[in-house]
Parts: sequence; structure tokens; C-alpha cells
Amino acid sequence: MTPFRRDPPSALDRGGFLARYGGVYEHSPWIAAAVWDAGAAQDAVEPLAEAMAAVVEQAGRERQFALLRAHPDLAGRLALAGELTAESAAEQAGAGLDRCSPEELARFQRLNGAYVARFGFPFIIAVRGLDRAEILDVFARRVAADPEAEFREALDQVHRIAALRLEALAAESP
Repeated sequence: MTPFRRDPPSALDRGGFLARYGGVYEHSPWIAAAVWDAGAAQDAVEPLAEAMAAVVEQAGRERQFALLRAHPDLAGRLALAGELTAESAAEQAGAGLDRCSPEELARFQRLNGAYVARFGFPFIIAVRGLDRAEILDVFARRVAADPEAEFREALDQVHRIAALRLEALAAESP
């Protein structure tokens, strides 16, 4: 298991825990709050990620939809305006989404519009390790997916993003 070297949950009070881990799920500190309130905060990445994912899975469809809708479009309006969370900006930049050609940007915008119109939430994918072309290929496939299957895939991707964010927090030096 990967321990947190800096600010492990057991060393924090509720406010400190929410400040440190409340942004793991995009604009959804209620997840970290529920983990803390349940006494499920763990000092290693894997069990904390599992505890947070369990909160989401038990939250009900309406809250899950709200969580999905809290995510930004890839290479979308917020990214172009510089209004992403620090985590999202770093993730999108790591995949080169801040360096799209005009053609790629236009394709992202078309796919974003079609995806939101079809599913009611933005396309979500853990972009680490993927480049723009790979992301666009997956995007084009998933925009045609069955709505129930895509809802599940989007939640799975959100959990993957959260786990990657926890790993990044664990890697920070004390």
C-alpha cells in the first residue's frame, strides 16, 4: 500500500482533511466529508480511494449525475479561459490538451457538444498516459455508447481520476 508521506489523514482534523483531500473528486468535497464523518479516512492511497469510491457508489443516481456534471469539458470553454481547477489543468496539460491544433480543438468542441446532448454530462476520461489522438479516438467511440453503459464508464473514469490524484498527493514530500 502507498502511504501518504505528507498530511496523512490520521494527522489531520476534519477541516484539514477536507482542505487536503476535498478536491480529489472534482468540485465535490461532500465525498471527502462523508469519508471523514464515517471514520473511514485511511493513511494509504488504496484504502482511502476505496472508501471515497464507496461513498460515490452509495450516493444515489442524482448525486452521481451531479458529480459527473461537475467535471469540465476536455479542451473546452473553461480550459480556454484558464478556469479549470489546478488538478484538471495539470491533467489536461499533461495529455497535451492545452496544445491542440485548431482542427483538434474544433473536433473536441463538436464531440463535447454531441456527448453532453446525448448523456447530460461531459465526457470524462483519465487522461494520464494518453495523447490527444488517443483521447479523441476514445471520445468518438464513447459518444455512440449505450447511455447506461456510458454512465457506468464515466463513474469508473471519475474513480480512476480520484485514485490518480490521491497517488499524486501521496508522492508529495513531507
